[in-house]
Amino acid sequence: MDLAKKVIFSSGLVVVISAIVFQTIQHFGANKLDIQWKFSNNEETRTEGKMPSLEQEVIFKKATFGMGCFWANDALFGAQPGVLRTRVGYAGGTTGNPVYKNISGSESEGGSSHADSVPSTSGSNPRGDHTEVIEIDFDPNIISYRDLLKLFWDNHEYGLTTVIKRQYMSLILYHEEEQKRIAELDIEVEAGKRNEKLITEIAPAGPFYPAEDYHQKYRLQKHKWIMEELNISPDQLQTSQIAARLNGYLAGVGKLQDLEKDVKVLGIPEKIASFVKIQYLDNEGGSLYC
Repeated sequence: MDLAKKVIFSSGLVVVISAIVFQTIQHFGANKLDIQWKFSNNEETRTEGKMPSLEQEVIFKKATFGMGCFWANDALFGAQPGVLRTRVGYAGGTTGNPVYKNISGSESEGGSSHADSVPSTSGSNPRGDHTEVIEIDFDPNIISYRDLLKLFWDNHEYGLTTVIKRQYMSLILYHEEEQKRIAELDIEVEAGKRNEKLITEIAPAGPFYPAEDYHQKYRLQKHKWIMEELNISPDQLQTSQIAARLNGYLAGVGKLQDLEKDVKVLGIPEKIASFVKIQYLDNEGGSLYC
């Protein structure tokens, strides 16, 4: 069955990505997804050092979490094997078309500081009732929902027991009943480990509103030259696996061997790969939060 076909143009390089699912193959014990790559080079228009930001169309599931500053979450999940794409935004509330200044109480749209309002303990925000969340597209054959939940439980900005305003609250938005079941079981296990009641809210996923462009892949956007070299547009910050990976590695997230593997698999130029590796080593083990 022909699942998807996407053509991406970049400096005369045409990448046709065809994803074909075969029936059960005994060796793998499950359906096998075979991704075929075809390249057509136009030498007259090809620009050396340029490459497409590959947008892969494969079978995937979604996960949505709120766990504090979404800049940090974008980096944390983006560097994980099996995560295809990430995007940050607002969800869980009732007001339509939220923007950052409405949920944060900020009067300015941009600025150098993300956490520009002091977290309250009131549990509400009179200007908006949405939460900063990360929406993740992941391949369940490589990384499981429970694997993602482990990262969720272990990486909260304000912890799992601190009452915080809705903007930064601990939130799991499930996309299917199986995710709900796993989350409800997991929260009991995690509460038992910590011997305290967790305040994480578990609710069905509703509308997701992508955050403004300047919030997407925040660490990567600090290095605009990389985006230019790879032809990554603002829109592709929400759809490109390369953007997700680099955003995480630049923040020191993930494993060095995965970074080195991605350099080869994704065809990242040596100039960029060397710079990202230096940044990774400098930032490894540091705080992700604002």
